[in-house]
Amino acid sequence: MEKPSQKPMQSPRPTQYLAFDFGLKRIGVAFGNSLTKTASGVAVVEAQNDDQRFAKIESLVKEWQPEGLVVGVPRQPDGAENELTARCERFARQLEGRFALPCAMVDERYTSAIMESCMGGKAARENKGRVDMGSACLILEQFFLEGR
Repeated sequence: MEKPSQKPMQSPRPTQYLAFDFGLKRIGVAFGNSLTKTASGVAVVEAQNDDQRFAKIESLVKEWQPEGLVVGVPRQPDGAENELTARCERFARQLEGRFALPCAMVDERYTSAIMESCMGGKAARENKGRVDMGSACLILEQFFLEGR
């Protein structure tokens, strides 16, 4: 009978991600990793212009040190593009270029509606930032569910 190996067991290191629920007024941000496959809301980015927006995102990237980024891309119920689809895709390309991190895109249909429903409607209308962070969490968890 062979003796067990004395080498310590090594588990794969989890990959950390920041996810973004892009909006024209606010961007919800969530953090999670590939081991737990869960996400937590970490910030809402509100800015008057792109320079301010990307400065705030840069601060989050430095703080959380993700190895990848995920952006939710909205679509119509039938999968067709809507008025924000192209803007979200452009945002994902900008993130990838600015931060030299891979950026995946995830279909985010219904994430805001799900969060508003979970928050009881009225509460959601009064605190849009929490809806945006919650939507970013759902986007990242969808990314994990897709096995990416």
